[in-house]
Amino acid sequence: MIPKANNQFRISLDHFDSEPFFEVSQDLMCIAGFDGYFKRINPAVSKLLGYTNEELFSRPINSFVYEEDKNITEELRKNLRKNLPLLNFENRYQTKKGEIVWLSWTSIPVPESELVYAIAKNVTHKKKLEEERNKLLISLSKINEELQHLTHMASHDLRAPVNNLLAIFSLLDTSTIQDKETKNLVNILHSTTEGLKVTLNYYLDAASEKKSVHVPTEDLNLHQSLKGVFQSINSLILGSRAIINIDFSEFETINFNRVYMDSIFLNLITNSIKYAKPDSHPDISIATRKTNGVHQLIFTDQGQGFDMEKVKHKIFGLHQTFHNHTESKGIGLYLVYNHINSLGGHIDVESKVNEGVKFVLTFKD
Repeated sequence: MIPKANNQFRISLDHFDSEPFFEVSQDLMCIAGFDGYFKRINPAVSKLLGYTNEELFSRPINSFVYEEDKNITEELRKNLRKNLPLLNFENRYQTKKGEIVWLSWTSIPVPESELVYAIAKNVTHKKKLEEERNKLLISLSKINEELQHLTHMASHDLRAPVNNLLAIFSLLDTSTIQDKETKNLVNILHSTTEGLKVTLNYYLDAASEKKSVHVPTEDLNLHQSLKGVFQSINSLILGSRAIINIDFSEFETINFNRVYMDSIFLNLITNSIKYAKPDSHPDISIATRKTNGVHQLIFTDQGQGFDMEKVKHKIFGLHQTFHNHTESKGIGLYLVYNHINSLGGHIDVESKVNEGVKFVLTFKD
């Protein structure tokens, strides 16, 4: 049974009846007694919870609170009786249909009249977004752990055959090779294997220190980085008869991670060769540019290109492929994107079908 209000309290209610703000507010507004019952509510309360005014007035407020939040709510309500305001307190209520809603309360006690004036905002949508975000973070953390494990496993498992190859090269006496072309190919294969060992060691060390987010950088010479990549894919370039134009006149060095830059060059060049237009040689241009003091690497080709309207949001996604090529894995551009972004830069792309592609890599100042 609801305690009878005295005349002073009745006058207070009549006063609120004349205030349209109380009635039209979309926030939940109420006056509660120290006895734990609603004394006055605005329409937003019954609209959200789905109960009639009679139902809301006839039961203790805590009976509408979600079971798991009843104890903490009651404990804080005791503080209100001690004249301690309650600010930005969030708890859950259960509607008449059984749905859970989150409310953020600001409650001010008035001890002399044993009343609490309270206003609440419905923050259910915010809570759902936070829950989705937390689930996404957990999922991303799991994916990251799996990728770290894969990197460690691949780097470790590939190390042994690479070391075996180097051991074989150490046993070779190249001075006995008379054919200059054969000797040159053996030297290229040797240097490529050495480069592969360095790269594998880098990724294996990075995987072993996976808790560190620091990526080492250095003043990197772009010509030297590109030269190393050319050596590693020399046969692919020669076999495709690719034309590669290089212009680093704007700047030749950039503060960046060496392995990342090698990977960027490697993936962009091999993609341009792989996706050249049929019956034509790959035509590639790599240049540096300064725009308003910002350093950029411009990479263009005249290959098959993309339909940007269809794939612009997918180009740098993992395992996204856009051409029917047997070797397409959808990893190369994903790596390029992450290499440049992880060091504070970004990458833009322009392309049209059969008119090639242009990548603009902007480095962090």
